[in-house]
This record gives sequence, structure tokens and C-alpha cells, in this order.
Amino acid sequence: MTRVVVVSPPFHSHAQPMSVLAGSLARAGVDTYLACAEPFADMARAAGVGFAPLTVTRNANTGVARSTAQDAREAARLDEFLSSTREGAVAALLTQSRHRGEDMLADPDRVLAEMRALHERLAPDWYVVDQLSFPVTLALHCLGLPFATFCPGHPSYLPHEPQALFGVPYAWPSAIRPAEEDLTRLRLAARANDVAFTQQFARVARHHVSKGGTPGRAFALASRRAVVFNYPPFPWLPVRRATGPRYVYGGHCVPEETQNPGDGWESILARLRAEARHIVLIALGTFLSARDDVLAVLVRGILSAVPNAAVVVAAGDRVSRLSRLAGPRVHVATTVPQRWLLRHVDAMVHHGGNNSFTECVASGVPALVLPFSSDQFSIAHDAEKAQLGVCLDPARLTEAQAGAAVRELLDRTPPGLSRWTGDLSGRGPDWTADRLLGAMREQAR
Repeated sequence: MTRVVVVSPPFHSHAQPMSVLAGSLARAGVDTYLACAEPFADMARAAGVGFAPLTVTRNANTGVARSTAQDAREAARLDEFLSSTREGAVAALLTQSRHRGEDMLADPDRVLAEMRALHERLAPDWYVVDQLSFPVTLALHCLGLPFATFCPGHPSYLPHEPQALFGVPYAWPSAIRPAEEDLTRLRLAARANDVAFTQQFARVARHHVSKGGTPGRAFALASRRAVVFNYPPFPWLPVRRATGPRYVYGGHCVPEETQNPGDGWESILARLRAEARHIVLIALGTFLSARDDVLAVLVRGILSAVPNAAVVVAAGDRVSRLSRLAGPRVHVATTVPQRWLLRHVDAMVHHGGNNSFTECVASGVPALVLPFSSDQFSIAHDAEKAQLGVCLDPARLTEAQAGAAVRELLDRTPPGLSRWTGDLSGRGPDWTADRLLGAMREQAR
């Protein structure tokens, strides 16, 4: 039997879709393991796959970033990032650029040693590695081990040409148009990171026996066999070379069956439905739930503009700060069963994270997108262009804007939603696993 190890960094938003894909590989007859930090062992069990403990970065997020146990330096960097999101798009991206080395390439030699030990212990036929786990990709390259790349974010995270820079959005939504001088600063910072990471990759490769030759440009290093994009196949996405790896646009990683989440959620929804015709889910992700100021603006704006709507809010460690807003039409929780709720709500407000975006499309739920950082601006652009929702700038958001946008989504379904929801219904994790297995077998021959 073929054995595959799926390697995820210790971030909930990455491990969740990768564990779903691991489960699909297992159902396809593959002996599958999820390799991640110890707190994610339950995800492996839920997916029906084996678990291998592996830590690939000092940073972590087990579900609510600010509540995850980590050292003082990591906590300080998180606070700095959250503060920068208040200043706007480029400020947040520049902060992430400064943090990139500590976030993504802190100790490549140690990771290589751990990957060698993991391979000796499990001896898999090949790996699936998160594209943002740069030290793992580098280790597999240096060890000459076959692997497929899983891209957990926007496809442009994997540069398609020399001019494309990791950390610079390939396109912007209409509500956010940075000044050219700010974009110049961002491009300079991104290019400096590109050079620094590439030099570090070359250094590691020189000190280890490599069967794969020079790593080349760091951010472009990926599988030569197969690359999976957890994203819809939008026709305007950057065109990639016809030769090289098989590119698989899986659409989403939402499992077909989502069990009742417990914790009284059915009762909570019944109570809200008794008070309102519509239910709106507000969830800004495991990091940005800390922006309770934005959450409060959203709740007040929706309640004021849409009298027949109720809201469910994922507030992370900010529940007490938002408790004053709780009432007959408002339920505030630390975390929410998002994939289950998307089967029962009428609209969602999210931050443009890949999981939230693709889960909304797969569920046929219109969205108000508020991009703060990372690839969220590119995803917000695509949401607009595909006519799947609307986008606003969270750094300048008003209650009136928030309420009007949600009211528009509830009054008129975005025209692109039915098309893309229908397209994604033919894709998903099982479809992706089948295409991935075919690509790896073909390349092996």
C-alpha cells in the first residue's frame, strides 16, 4: 500500500484543510499520516489518519491566536501585527514582511534533521507539504524525497514569473487602492525577502547532500510533480507554464458530511430564527478575531440597517469585550463551527482568508469581505470579480457601510454565486485526492 505523509505547520487554518485532504487520501486507499505539532493530533483522528508529531516553526495557532501558548517574542510579534492592521493594508503587509524570516524560516537545519528522522521512522512513498512550510520544502528538496505541494492560500503565493513577489498582492479590490509610493516600499521589502530567503536556501543546500541540485529562487520552490491549489479555477488567475508539475485547482477542502457540532448550536440557531428572518455569521479568522473594534462596528451596523437579521460572532478571546452587544439577535462565542453554520446562515462577513472564502462559495453563501493582510487582498479582488460578494476596507469601516453592504447581500444574491457554487460542487477534497494520486503516479513513471 502507498504511504503518504501530509506535513502541516501548527496553524489551525492550515492543518484543517490539510487534514481533510489527508482523510480523502486515506479513503482512496492510501496509508496516510498527518505530521504536525502535538495539539493537532485530534485533527488526524477525526480525519481517520495516523499522526506523526512534528514541529516546523516556533510560531503556532491552535484555534485562537492570542490564546495559544507561545513565548514572549512570538506574542509580541502578534501584537505588533494586529496593531499594524489598524493602519491599513500596506502597513500590515510591511509588518508581515519584517516578520517573515522568524515566521517561515527560523531553523531550517533543525527541520531538515527532523524530516530525515521522520522519513527513517515512517518511510513514506511521498509527501504532501504546505507551500508556506518553506523549511520542510527545502528539507525534502535537499533529501531528494518525492513530494506534492499544497497551496493553502491564494495561488499567487506561488510566484508564476520572476517579477511576481511573495507578499505583494497580484491585484487589489476596488475599496483598497494603496498609493504608488507605498506600493514601491512594499515591493522593495518583498524583493529583499526574496533575496534573503534564496540565499538561506542556498546555504542550507551547500551543507547537506542534495539529490535535487540547487534550490533556486526560494519562494518559487515547489514540487516538480504536482501542486494543489485549494482554490477555484478562476480564468483570470496568472497563467502557469504548461510544462512542469501538474497544477490541480481543488476548489475547496470542505468535507461532504459535517457532523452536528454540539454545544447547543441547533438551539442557538432556533432562538435566533425566532427573533429574525436572516442570520449573518461574522468571523474574521483565528488571528483577526482580536480586532473587537471591527467586530463591534459590524454588529451595530447590521442590527441597525437590517432589523430582520440576527448575528453570530466568533470573537476569540474578545468575548467579554463584546458581551455588552449580546442580546436576542446577537450570539457571541469564542469559536464557532463555521463549516456547519454555513449550511444554516444567509450571509457571512469574513476577512478574505482562503478557508472562509472557499467554504462560502462551496456553501452558496454570499459574503462581505474585509481584507486585512497576507493574500486576503488578492482573494477579495477575486470575490469581487467573480461576483460572489462585496468588499470594504476594514481600516476605514463605518457602521453605515457595514449595514448597507450586508443588507445588499440579503436583498439580492450576488450574480456569480450560483455559477461558482455549481462549479465547486464537482470538485473538493475527494476530487483533489483522486487527481493528486493520478499526477503523482504519472510523474513517478
